Amino acid sequence: MSEILRPIAFDKLIKWMLTEYQNDGAVFGVRKDKFYKRSGNGHVRLFGTELSSPVGAAAGPNTQLAQNILTAYLSGLKVIELKTVQIMDGEALRKCIERPCIDAEKEGYNCEWSTELTVEQAFDEYVKGWFLVHAAANEFELSDKRDFLFNMSVGYDFEGITSPKIDSYIENLKDAANTEIFKSCKQYLTEHIADFQHLTLEDIDGIGADVSTSITLSTLHGCPPEEIEKIAGYFIDEKELHTYVKLNPTLLGFDQTRSTLDKMGYTDVDFDTTHFEQDLKYADAVPMIERLMKRAKKQDVAFGVKITNTFPVKSNGRLPSEYMYMSGKALYPLSIQVAAMLAEEFKGDLPISYSGGADAFNIADIFKTGIKPITVATTILKPGGYARADQLSRACETIKDQAKVDFRDLKTLAEEAVNNPHYAFDDTVKANKKSDQLLPLTDCYMAPCRETGCPINQQIPVYLAYAESGDYERAFEVIVNDNVLPSITGEICNHNCQTKCNRVDYEGPLNIRAIKKETAEKAQDAYIASLSASALKTDRKVCVIGAGPAGMACAAYLRRNGVKAVVFEKESVPMGVVGHVVPDFRIDKHVIERDMRLAHAYGVELELDTPVEIDIETLKKTYEYIVIATGAHGAGFNPLKEGKENAVDALTFLKAYKRGKGSIKTGARVGVIGGGDVAMDCARAAKRTGADVSIIYRRTKAFMPAEPEELKLALEDGVQIKELLSPVKYDGKTLTVEVMQLGAFGADGRRTVSGTGEMKELPVDYLINATGSAVDQTPYEKNGIKLDKKQNPVLSGGFETNLENVYVAGDCRKGPETIVRAMADGKVIAKDILKKLNLPHDFIDFKAVTDLKIAADRKGILKEPVLSAEDGMRCLSCGQVCELCVDVCPNRANKAVKTANGNMQIVHIDGMCNECGSCAVFCPYDGGPYKDKLTLFWEREDFFNSTNQGFLMEKDGSFLIRTGEDIFPCVLGDARLSDDRWEIIKSVLADYDYLF
Repeated sequence: MSEILRPIAFDKLIKWMLTEYQNDGAVFGVRKDKFYKRSGNGHVRLFGTELSSPVGAAAGPNTQLAQNILTAYLSGLKVIELKTVQIMDGEALRKCIERPCIDAEKEGYNCEWSTELTVEQAFDEYVKGWFLVHAAANEFELSDKRDFLFNMSVGYDFEGITSPKIDSYIENLKDAANTEIFKSCKQYLTEHIADFQHLTLEDIDGIGADVSTSITLSTLHGCPPEEIEKIAGYFIDEKELHTYVKLNPTLLGFDQTRSTLDKMGYTDVDFDTTHFEQDLKYADAVPMIERLMKRAKKQDVAFGVKITNTFPVKSNGRLPSEYMYMSGKALYPLSIQVAAMLAEEFKGDLPISYSGGADAFNIADIFKTGIKPITVATTILKPGGYARADQLSRACETIKDQAKVDFRDLKTLAEEAVNNPHYAFDDTVKANKKSDQLLPLTDCYMAPCRETGCPINQQIPVYLAYAESGDYERAFEVIVNDNVLPSITGEICNHNCQTKCNRVDYEGPLNIRAIKKETAEKAQDAYIASLSASALKTDRKVCVIGAGPAGMACAAYLRRNGVKAVVFEKESVPMGVVGHVVPDFRIDKHVIERDMRLAHAYGVELELDTPVEIDIETLKKTYEYIVIATGAHGAGFNPLKEGKENAVDALTFLKAYKRGKGSIKTGARVGVIGGGDVAMDCARAAKRTGADVSIIYRRTKAFMPAEPEELKLALEDGVQIKELLSPVKYDGKTLTVEVMQLGAFGADGRRTVSGTGEMKELPVDYLINATGSAVDQTPYEKNGIKLDKKQNPVLSGGFETNLENVYVAGDCRKGPETIVRAMADGKVIAKDILKKLNLPHDFIDFKAVTDLKIAADRKGILKEPVLSAEDGMRCLSCGQVCELCVDVCPNRANKAVKTANGNMQIVHIDGMCNECGSCAVFCPYDGGPYKDKLTLFWEREDFFNSTNQGFLMEKDGSFLIRTGEDIFPCVLGDARLSDDRWEIIKSVLADYDYLF
């Protein structure tokens, strides 16, 4: 692993482009059917050039290397803001960047800034990119004339910008005709014209030397206004360049910035007044802009502002630097407000270039206001990568270009941005999407929704595909293969699968639960009608104590596989807390009954109103196997220091509420202690008694463990959330609470909470404690079942106790859990029992049904979610094709290669990687492709500076190999290297030799 970027020679880039196109119909991973070619004749005019799109790639990782520039252009980004250069460059700058340096998982953060190449190398890359784009436009017939624009970006102070090194860079981009790289690129194309089908000598002769005649000034935070004006004036007067100045969201002021982010849920974005005090102030910016506009008009060049530059926030461990720069959706409401302020100030006469959270949901609206160009970075650093660009440019095609900015429309857009759910903090996904499985060297495709998100490993992509096509019967067969409570889980499953869905990194997870619900409603009754109980395959019987989700699931799995299972339930209704605790407004009785009919159809025997004393010795006289699934019904921890007895336990309240059909008397004011789903149920139930209801929580909403949608429903019902209050005592009428405060950010990037000592009194007529429930350990102790330090039963991998053939499942295993987790326990136990009985199980691995081309077509495209089976059209079929690491790498350093057996494997190309870490952020495994995938090295220096498993091909065709700590030279086929690794190397040699 070496962070040094190795620029690719122009002839190698051309070979790569033409060979990959011929062999795979793609260029640097962009498929030819995704090459952007404008529909219709409308164009956008900027700096005297007609562009086929106003959309471009912002100065950053996507414009640092020649191949990045080509990839951006092909995918639809026609304005190339070249990555910033400054006087400090190359190794000196590279050593200043702490890595990993990019995290675009949610909002978008980075701690890198200008190019890591030397200024001379950067110039060469940009000229190579210039020729590559010209050649590709003609060869792939994307445009019959130049339809793109290169824009310089330089920084950071006057002294550096006027140095000979930067001055030469600027002058040579203005006119590159006499530079060696320009002449060599042009000569190579001319001499190899026979390699092309559509590029002509006339096309090559028409490639101008004016690589860039426009410039954007990037200044460090804290740069004085007079310095900014001095540099911009220099560009206008001395260099006669179209000039834009990057401005920061700090122009809004601290209070407006903080309140905007807080309103949108970004309370954990940590910053103070430092940069607001140091940066350019709005009062200074306006007259400076006025003066620069006059100077530009006098020189007959354009002047405008680029909104915005960067917004520095404290890293707090998210990236290895002290500060990081925020981008993406959290920056959008700030950036668009700055743009609106300036547009109104100058009545639309100030040209505005825009970058800051632009994506497929807002780009058309931004362009309609007259802002241009609009450049992006964060959205194409997310899964889908460059494939997102086509949608962005298509969205702007039908919008007429306009000369001025419509400041009224822009003001409206800015006001709407603060309330736009697409750009609010995403609290729908709180779980880490990473699996605890280590990233394998090969065969790493995984559907996280199934593998890490679903405790019963439902084959989600398969049933989504069937449901989306309208084949609900087949979809239901796939669901019920693993899930014997399909209707209940379609209604109230906590759907952890959705927190793992890779569409989270697009516009939001698939509505998996809703699709399951729809499928069950349309197909479950017919499925039940077709069932007949399986013949018993053994005379051994299983006793299940408790008819909750764990017990019923275990019994259903066993009975459908030919094992008699009898379930005993002390209550008059089955299904545990689902049946007699969860309120009817969350789940209707008929939903539970439908799943009970399924269990009966399998042949499960259920004895209601039948309490069973858990006496293992007695039970074993009748039953070979015993499954304890009695739940957790005891009162949980009560945080009150005084008056605990005056609070009602949550389960007690909900049982009474359900039995009384909501007629329970609570008084006028109800308080609920807690922040989980049960607390939400209690609050919503209490609200239906006519009371004013408040949830009292010691932290803020952002920390609540409740499912976000349950919190949302509670708020919609009128429940109040009283944050940062910790209960102290309750006398039956008054609840005394301590006011809490958010503290410093911890190592996990989240804020701590501590008491202030300030006490408040809240009038509360009825107090519900919803902080969990407890397990009764008495049956374990009486029967000699071993317990651990937490007083949970000690179990085997199959959930068997120290007593042979005695199992524990569900909430009584280690405390309250989810319905699907309880079902998973039942599945594990059923499999263990079947194995002991030497009986096969009927769990089938269904074959994936989504066409790979269809899956690939969905990559990158943002699409509004819908609450129906149609939402399956957003499924990316991750279990068949993943390649997230390929998508998100701006440098194209991760390459999917097809091996002899037809499988796609990932090869990491060391010389194209600067260890930004983006691929590690999005990889669903524990690990990072840039560290853990088989690596192809170009240089011996890089090979020995790395610890990656990989290979270096020597000049004589032999190899230098690293496997773990072992390094050895070898020839092709050496037995010291495993066959799967040789298969990859052989495939690279045979079909991807341009990677060398």
